Amino acid sequence: MRNYLEFENEVKSLEDELSKLKDPFHKEGISEVDTKSIEKIQNQINFKLQSIYSDLTPWQKTLVARHEGRPKSKFYIENLFTNFIKLSGDRLYSEDEAVLCGFALFEGRSVLVIGQEKGDDLESRMKRNFGMMRPEGYRKCVRLMKLANKFNVPIISFIDTPGAYPGMGAEQRGQSEAIAESIECSISLEVPNISVIVGEGGSGGAVALASTNKVLILENSIYSVISPEGCASILWKDPSKSQLAAKVMKISATDLLKHKIVDEIVPEPIGGAHRDRDEAANLLRIVLRKNLKSLVAMPGSEILSQRKNRFLSIGRETKFTSLIGDKSEIKILNQIKNLRNKKLFLPISFSVVVLFFLVFYFYIN
Repeated sequence: MRNYLEFENEVKSLEDELSKLKDPFHKEGISEVDTKSIEKIQNQINFKLQSIYSDLTPWQKTLVARHEGRPKSKFYIENLFTNFIKLSGDRLYSEDEAVLCGFALFEGRSVLVIGQEKGDDLESRMKRNFGMMRPEGYRKCVRLMKLANKFNVPIISFIDTPGAYPGMGAEQRGQSEAIAESIECSISLEVPNISVIVGEGGSGGAVALASTNKVLILENSIYSVISPEGCASILWKDPSKSQLAAKVMKISATDLLKHKIVDEIVPEPIGGAHRDRDEAANLLRIVLRKNLKSLVAMPGSEILSQRKNRFLSIGRETKFTSLIGDKSEIKILNQIKNLRNKKLFLPISFSVVVLFFLVFYFYIN
């Protein structure tokens, strides 16, 4: 049975009528199937869906992104990849079922696949912790990302989480440190790294796996630092203002692309990915193929530089941050890192400070 969202009531009425027409036994006795009426109503449904989904509000897109029938990471892994070999454990604490990891083939090419998984029913959702990863999940990802980097294997990650798990045990085991380590690892890789936001991209729990060369987002997915409900509770002390919060937070794919938070929007079937899961997978396959092909042709140093420049440039064209110049920040950061690696950073820093005080002393005398 299909679950309808609050703004799909007209579609529900039309589809109920269509179901009756397709069933020759809906009345007493047997009646002929009226193919012309079926075709007419189907066209009305398609038109209505196109009309509704072409003008969704940010809050409505949030509801679509959370739709229980929306394809999850596990579905995309099963339908886009072959020879998937699941790998488990962080080698420090335990396994985290909220994230699926393993090596697979994407159109004949070896890739590391990472997918945050919410689950499809109550039992699987509880097993997957509703897609909220624990520290061991992020450490598992770091372990496998380093392995992929060692053997020059591209990485594809599927993002779908309301956020990292905020439980006491997770905090005791170093949740924030694990997220930071995952971000650092993702940024530092010299292999192609692509992330796809297929549902919710919530807070640091999503950023930990989305610090990639290309950040793709499905048309009706969302990506934000906090949920609209959480934002409304903090700003206005009123969760009922979630719709307003969703609007001002700019969490929709179009707003994110405008501000260059994401690189490309993956189109969805009419009415959302949950209405035609196979078509949604095919549309995503096309975009993944294109982006992976462009990245694998680049040398490792260029892949790393492109990724760093991508994140350093966010907000600058809109004057959110000041421009410093021709990517000079990366040169400076790399020079400092090299000095630190050579154990020359402290002696040079000390010499600069001493020289400054000598100049100042002679100046005042």
